[in-house]
Amino acid sequence: MIARPPRPARILVVDDESHVRAMIGATLERQGYDVQLAAGGRDALETLERNSFDLVLTDIVMADGNGIALLDRIRSQQPHLPVVMVTAIHDISVAIDSMRHGAYDYLLKPFERELLVATVLRALDHRQALQESHKYQQNLEHVVQARTDLLRQAVEDLEHSYDITLEALGDALDLKDSETEGHSKRVTAYTIALARAMGITPSQIKVIARGAFLHDIGKMAIPDEILRKPGPLTPEEQEIMREHCTRGYHILRKIPFLSEAAEIVCTHQEHYDGSGYPNGLRGSEIPIGARIFCVADTLDAITSDRPYRKARSFDAARQEVLRCSGSQFDPSVVEVFLKIPNELWTELRSEITGQHKRFSTFELAQTSQLPSR
Repeated sequence: MIARPPRPARILVVDDESHVRAMIGATLERQGYDVQLAAGGRDALETLERNSFDLVLTDIVMADGNGIALLDRIRSQQPHLPVVMVTAIHDISVAIDSMRHGAYDYLLKPFERELLVATVLRALDHRQALQESHKYQQNLEHVVQARTDLLRQAVEDLEHSYDITLEALGDALDLKDSETEGHSKRVTAYTIALARAMGITPSQIKVIARGAFLHDIGKMAIPDEILRKPGPLTPEEQEIMREHCTRGYHILRKIPFLSEAAEIVCTHQEHYDGSGYPNGLRGSEIPIGARIFCVADTLDAITSDRPYRKARSFDAARQEVLRCSGSQFDPSVVEVFLKIPNELWTELRSEITGQHKRFSTFELAQTSQLPSR
């Protein structure tokens, strides 16, 4: 394919003196430029609306208006179009004023043709440099956006692989503590639903979901004879069992993407009034994710079968949560919890425990259409 020769630069010459604009036009046409002439500001604006130009040369003082006003209009409408001011006023303040309004350069009448040609050439080189810079900037933005998209996808893929690993870890914990099989997935789904209803941001919900799912990870370090003991625990055994919060925290805190979730693991047994463990935290000292989890955990505990009792209804769970508002639970979390209908909890439990499909609680954190306040 034969490349097209570049078109000649298009220049608009604006001057109310016919012999001046004719002289400028003829000089520039001999240099190979495509020149159009305008007899004043209004004529120039109409010409600019109909055609595109690479450069404008305009007189400052014209019968139908001020060339500075024309310059201002051009700068507002075509900020990258260079303008050279032409004036017979030998006053440096006029030149300075033109430059302040955005003129590229100025010429004093009368001027030599060589000076005119050199000034025009510099202005056109300046325009080309601006265009190349703008094109480079656009290309750079496209490259940055493409690489940002690739990086974002890589991070999402990495997070997905992390979450698959966590799911496997949770399954291993279920095998160790068969009494609460499926508990981690259910309580995570409940926690996500409640966090969304409270208006927690999606990024923070991911953190809370991981903390909820791994809340009992410290039980991996609890001896089996205590964890699986069929009868009640002795006071000494209870103390060892309570260590699962801090043990879980120490397991997770050194893993960068789980460092925030580790805080929830550490505090998930704290109570709003300070009566919980391991540190007796109260109120806002407890991370909001742990305060939300505490309600979700109780909801699942009451509505699940245990060897020593049968599961109770969601209504019974609501009554218990309300009764313990302000003591075990954060009243603001309880208020939102009570507004969520039982049908939501029933549906989530059914989806998680159903055998017809694999259910990922971490996908729920990103895609489920749950209520928000």
